[in-house]
Amino acid sequence: MVVFAGQGDARRSMALLWRSAESGGARTGPGPKPGLDIDTIVAAGVAVADEQGMAALSMRAVGAQLGRTAMALYTYVPSKSELVDLMHDRVLAELPTEYGTGAGWRPAITAWAEDVWAFHLRHPWVLQVSQARPVLGPSEYGQLETVVRILRETGLDPLHVRRVIAVLFQFVRGMARVAAEHREAAPETGVSDEEWWAERSALLTEFAPDFAERFPALAALESSATLTAVTGAEAGGAASHMEREAKEAFRVGLEVILDGIEAAVRADSDGTVHASVRTP
Repeated sequence: MVVFAGQGDARRSMALLWRSAESGGARTGPGPKPGLDIDTIVAAGVAVADEQGMAALSMRAVGAQLGRTAMALYTYVPSKSELVDLMHDRVLAELPTEYGTGAGWRPAITAWAEDVWAFHLRHPWVLQVSQARPVLGPSEYGQLETVVRILRETGLDPLHVRRVIAVLFQFVRGMARVAAEHREAAPETGVSDEEWWAERSALLTEFAPDFAERFPALAALESSATLTAVTGAEAGGAASHMEREAKEAFRVGLEVILDGIEAAVRADSDGTVHASVRTP
C-alpha cells in the first residue's frame, strides 16, 4: 500500500502544516469550548496507524479513538489526505535536529542514520507514505536541514551533497522497510519465518536437486553463511534473527556508502571528481 502525500486541497494542507491563520485550528463561537483541536486529532491518527497500520486509518477510526464521530473531525481537518500529511510531519518532529560534528561528519551521519532507522521501526506506516511527492512540512524540512548541515562539513559541492542525501534517505528507508516487514510477516500471515523457510527449503531441494550446479556462486555463499544463520535462529528465534540480519546489512551498507562519500571527498580535493557529479 502506497499513500501519496499532498492529495488534499493544497492551500488548506499547507496552512495546516505551517499552522497559519487560515488553518482554523480551533473552532470559535457561542457555547462550550470544543474538546478537539488539530493536534489532538493528529495524535489520535498516529495512534491508530501505529497500532493497526495505515490500512486501518480512516476519519471514522480516528473519531472512534477520540470517542467522536468522523463528522466532528472535519471542522479541524478536512479529509484523510490532509490528516496523513499532518501525521507524517508530526512524527518526524520526534527526530533530533542537532548532531555534533566535532568528531567529523561521518560519526554524525552514522548517528542520524541509526536514529532514522529506529524511527521507522517505531512508525512503520511512514514507510508507506511515498517520497515521490514530499509533504513539505516544517519537520520534513527540518530533517533535510539537519543532514545538509552535517554533509556541508565534507566540503563537497551542493549538487553532490544533494545526490548523496537522496541515496542516504532511500537507503535507510529501504533497509528499515525490510526489518519492519520481518516484524509484520508472522502476525499478518499466521506463519512464522521459521515455518515458512523450513517448508520451502524442503521443496526447493525436491524441485531443484541441481541447485548448486545451476547457481554455484550463490550456493557457495549460502553454505558459508548457513551455520551462522541456523545458530542465530535457534538462539533468538527466526523472526528476531531475520531482523538482526537486516540490521547488520544496514550497518554494512551504511559503511560502504560512507566509504564512497569519503572517496568522493578525496577525489574532489584532488580535483579528480568526475564531471558527471558537477553537471545535472
